[in-house]
Amino acid sequence: MTSAIILAAGRGQRMGTELPKQFLSMGDGMLLTKTLRVFEESRVIQDIVLVTSEEWVGFCKKEIVEREGFRKVRKIVIGGKERYDSVYQGLLACPNADYAFIHDGARPFVTEDILVRTQEAVEKYEACAVGVPSKDTVKIVNEDGFVESTPNRKNVWTIQTPQAFSYPLIRAAYEVVRDNNMTGITDDAMIVERSKLAKVKLVMGSYQNIKITTPEDMKWLM
Repeated sequence: MTSAIILAAGRGQRMGTELPKQFLSMGDGMLLTKTLRVFEESRVIQDIVLVTSEEWVGFCKKEIVEREGFRKVRKIVIGGKERYDSVYQGLLACPNADYAFIHDGARPFVTEDILVRTQEAVEKYEACAVGVPSKDTVKIVNEDGFVESTPNRKNVWTIQTPQAFSYPLIRAAYEVVRDNNMTGITDDAMIVERSKLAKVKLVMGSYQNIKITTPEDMKWLM
């Protein structure tokens, strides 16, 4: 069984809106609704755990899950202080999964093709992350803003979600990181990297698979 953990606990401070970004309107629906529907209709996802903040649990249950008839959303759980705390709560809510997809609720342009490619990769490699090759030259800089090196662009990818793992692997990796109080973690692939339990395979995503994060992204919601 493959479970999807959809993260919708962020407050969207960088967006600068009173309403958290995952609840903003997008066309004829809500951003989070659009994201959930892709997973609801996917042939590779059997179960969905929605992670949100405590004050939005009731809203998500009534106005999103029940109103839209999302049958795969089995649980709505309360997230933690940081992103990785929220993911961990999601993992605790799907202990019978064989594989766990972890996806940003504010990334509504994910497609079924991406989900299928990710499922195929996780079954083969146990740990994978969706991304796209960088179109730009990337510079590594020091704390003063001076260039220290320029990595070969063909080796640089921009990482997206979903990120998918065998459930025993990602659960064990999270336990390792939590036991060692590691900091500076920005995505789930880093959890596995730091745990040294497996290598993470990259899966081709889409340049349209963006995360709605700042006011400049609002044009995508029209």
